[in-house]
This record gives sequence, structure tokens and C-alpha cells, in this order.
Amino acid sequence: MLTTVATRADADCLARRMVEQRLAACAQVSAIDSVYRWQGAVQAEGEFRILFKTTAARWPALERALRAGHPYELPAIVALPCSEALPAFAAWVHAECAPAEDAGHTKMR
Repeated sequence: MLTTVATRADADCLARRMVEQRLAACAQVSAIDSVYRWQGAVQAEGEFRILFKTTAARWPALERALRAGHPYELPAIVALPCSEALPAFAAWVHAECAPAEDAGHTKMR
């Protein structure tokens, strides 16, 4: 799942909050250049993309949390399906996104 924000501080805040809440196993922040149409005008601005590694089961809660804490009027919150993943990595994502009382704590990146 991914979203974009205008500042590094907003990106870091959302990334940390979603991982701390176990809604994502990992969040990666990248600086990007965006060109888009907004309110009738073409805009070109730098943004920060946050890629969240999560599970299908955690998507609804992650979406709600992002909408509640997102600084944009209309945030891009997009789920990208994962058809395949290294099994050990997929297991780590599932363990890290599980509620705290159910979570395993294997460290992988």
C-alpha cells in the first residue's frame, strides 16, 4: 500500500505511527517528483512516497488510520496486490502486522 505527503516530517510521522500500531511491518519513504492536475491547474511539486508493507487483513485498519492522520484534503491511498513474495518475508510481514499479543518478533528487512 502507498500514499504521498508533502513533507519529510509528515512521511516520517505516518511511517512510524503505522509501524508502531502494527498496521504495517515496514514503511519505506522515498523522495519523488509529482505532476498532477488539482482544482483545474497542473501542479509540479516534490513529495514523499511512503510504501507500507502490510497484509490484506490489516488493509482496512491501515486505510482508516491513514485517512484520519493524513494532511491532504484528498490523499492518494492505494493498495497494490502482492501475488508472490519470498515465503519467509511474507511470514515476517504477517507476524509483524499481527496484534501485539499474537506477534512473533523475528527481525528481517
